[in-house]
Amino acid sequence: MSIQGKANLLMVIVTMFWGLSYTFMVMGLETLAVYNVVALRCIIAFFAAGIIFYKRMIKVDTKTLKYAAIQGLLLFIVFALSLFGLETTSVSNAGFILSLTVVLVPIFSSFIEKKLPSRAVSFAIVCTMLGITVLTTQGSLAFQKGDILVAIAALCYSIYLLLNSTFTRSVESISYGIYQLGFAGLYALVLTLIFETPTLPNTTTSWIAIIGLGVICSAFCFVGQTVAQQYTSATHTGLIFSLEPIFAAMFAMMFIGEGITIKILIGGSFILIGNLVAQLEHLHVLRFIKKHEHEKAIH
Repeated sequence: MSIQGKANLLMVIVTMFWGLSYTFMVMGLETLAVYNVVALRCIIAFFAAGIIFYKRMIKVDTKTLKYAAIQGLLLFIVFALSLFGLETTSVSNAGFILSLTVVLVPIFSSFIEKKLPSRAVSFAIVCTMLGITVLTTQGSLAFQKGDILVAIAALCYSIYLLLNSTFTRSVESISYGIYQLGFAGLYALVLTLIFETPTLPNTTTSWIAIIGLGVICSAFCFVGQTVAQQYTSATHTGLIFSLEPIFAAMFAMMFIGEGITIKILIGGSFILIGNLVAQLEHLHVLRFIKKHEHEKAIH
C-alpha cells in the first residue's frame, strides 16, 4: 500500500472513531453534566497525547500558545454545544448536522475571497439545506432546540477549520494541536467549577465513555489526523470526513439502540450528496490547476 493509501486508511479510522464519539457523549451524559464531560475529555486527551510528545510540548513558543488558546476556545464551544444538543436530539441527527462543515467551509471561503460560490457548491448548499429541513423539522415545521445547537456547533467548527488552515502554516502542528485540547479542558474546568459540581464517572459505562472520548476520540484522532494530512490531499480528507455521520448513526444503532428512520435516510442522503458534490468539485478544480501548470511547464 502506498503512503497516501496508508494515510487515507488512517483518516477512515479517525473518522470512524469521531462517529463513535457521539455515542460516547450520550453515555457520558447519563451521569455527568455537560462542562464536566468536556473538561474530563480534553484534560485526559491533553495528558495522554502530551506524555507521548512531551519533547515537542516543552519547546512551545508564545505564538503557538496564543493560536492554541483561540482554537481551544472554539473546540470547547463545539464540544459543549454538541453535548447540549444531544440532550434533545438524536445521535444520527447530530452527526449529519455537524457534517454541515463540509459545505460551510467553501461558503465562508467565498465570502473571504469576495466571490460567489461555484455552481457545484451552490447545489451542495441546496441539497444540505433540504437534508437539514427533513431531519430537523417536526409536523409543525418547528425546529428542535438540540438541532439548532448542533447547527451552531457546525458553524463554530467551520470557523475553527478556516483558522486552522492559517495557523498551522507558522507553528509546529502536533504541539499546537495538543495545547488546543489543554486550553479547551481548562475553559471547561472553569465553567464546571462555576456552574456544576466537578465529579468523576461513577459507573463502568461512564468511565468507558470518558476514557473513550479522551484517549481514542480526542488524543488519537487529533494526532492521527495531523499525521495523515501530511501525506494525503485535502479533498481525500474531506471525502472521508463525509463518512462520519454514517459511522455515528451505525454506532448509535449498535450500542444505544437508536433506530434508523425514513427521515434520517432521506435527510441524510441529501446531506451526503451535498458533501460529495462539494468535495468532488474541489478535486476537479485541483486537477485542472495541475494540468494547466503542467502544460505551462511544457511550453
